[in-house]
Amino acid sequence: MTFCLETYLQESENYEILISRAGFKDCIEVIEDHAPETIHVKPGEKILGVRIIGIPPITIGIDEKKGTITLPYTKPCYGTAVVELPVDKEEIVNIKALDIKE
Repeated sequence: MTFCLETYLQESENYEILISRAGFKDCIEVIEDHAPETIHVKPGEKILGVRIIGIPPITIGIDEKKGTITLPYTKPCYGTAVVELPVDKEEIVNIKALDIKE
């Protein structure tokens, strides 16, 4: 699946912003409270067409039942938000493969 997070957020309304203009610590707490499963990735990993930035390790939430991921998304001038969005199963597998297994 070819997917660009930036384009998706501009063109779709099929996502939920759980918190916005937050610090990385707050984002981690929201993701851990919201998602039934979490993984950790290195800063700079490309997820859904966007390089994820933040304080390492970066927490990504996965809900396979709902078919969603929850991730911090930093946009210059707007700060960091936690976004939950639907992805297909193949993309969940690709994201899980990036887990650094602390």
